[in-house]
Amino acid sequence: MVGVAVIGAGYWGPNLVRNIQATPQLHLKALCDLNITRAREVLGRYSTVHATGSLTETLADPEIQAVAVATPAATHLDVALAALEAGKHVLVEKPLASSYEDGLKLVNAADERGLVLMLDHTFCYTPVVRRLRRLVHDGELGDIQYIDSVRINLGLVQPDIDVLWDLAPHDLSILDSVLPRGVTPVAVAAHGSDPMHTGKACVAYISVQLSNGAIAHAHVNWLSPTKIRTMIVGGSKHTAVWNDLDPTQPLAVYNRGVDWSENPEAKRVSYRIGDMVAPALPTGEALRGVMAEFAAAIIEKRAPLTDGRSGLRVLAQLEAASASYAAGGTFVPVNGGTF
Repeated sequence: MVGVAVIGAGYWGPNLVRNIQATPQLHLKALCDLNITRAREVLGRYSTVHATGSLTETLADPEIQAVAVATPAATHLDVALAALEAGKHVLVEKPLASSYEDGLKLVNAADERGLVLMLDHTFCYTPVVRRLRRLVHDGELGDIQYIDSVRINLGLVQPDIDVLWDLAPHDLSILDSVLPRGVTPVAVAAHGSDPMHTGKACVAYISVQLSNGAIAHAHVNWLSPTKIRTMIVGGSKHTAVWNDLDPTQPLAVYNRGVDWSENPEAKRVSYRIGDMVAPALPTGEALRGVMAEFAAAIIEKRAPLTDGRSGLRVLAQLEAASASYAAGGTFVPVNGGTF
């Protein structure tokens, strides 16, 4: 088994602890947090897992081959880089780092040492997104025409990042996972507002121009009294609709849409009204899939599904979105660096 330490016992750390302990290929060795009392509370009174407040001590332990980082986003570079330099495989909570430049440092450090660097893009491991990816990559939806996503709820207003950097990584990582081969984001526009006067955007809208001429759009919001989690992937053949809050029928595939006749003598629009199919999906916690993939990538010495480069692609879009927001919403090209 792979010995693992979790760094950070705050909001997300306990979820990592629970899922690592439930993954047969992983063995939780330590939980590290500056607040060691909180770390002990997360582990429970009778746990044999070591609680520590020292990152140096954790990284020096030869029985720990990998770490899962669940610290604030601003610390991801320092913590993850220290782990990589200590020869540890790294799973890091989104976003990969606070900037594309910092993210690239982590990717290069992992490559130089032959280590696994993986992003906890949890939604990419849900049964729904896995099925969406298959539908797109197998061509069942046809050519992608548009993607529309809504991710709104009340809270948590983050102290160090705006709503773009807090919620949009989920939608952008899903976009990165499901887009067909050869289709990439080329430019991003972002609009937002700060009605609470927090000093950061609390409501935002992102538009992503894709290389095939289609557009992807995401609405993220900390202030909505109702919670909505939906995504529509529109294709030339079928359209997939995902409602993450519907436990009985989260995914529906519609054979409905608009067709356009290319005949120069009879150019016209026709409407296709066909059946709706709700695919049967397996059950299971997405984070369990994250841990299984992390373990498999380490054991099989391969890149994980959401590797460091997927994190870079998300960071490139987030940086473009921030630049666009600061410039009043104009489209900003996505960094085309090495992915």
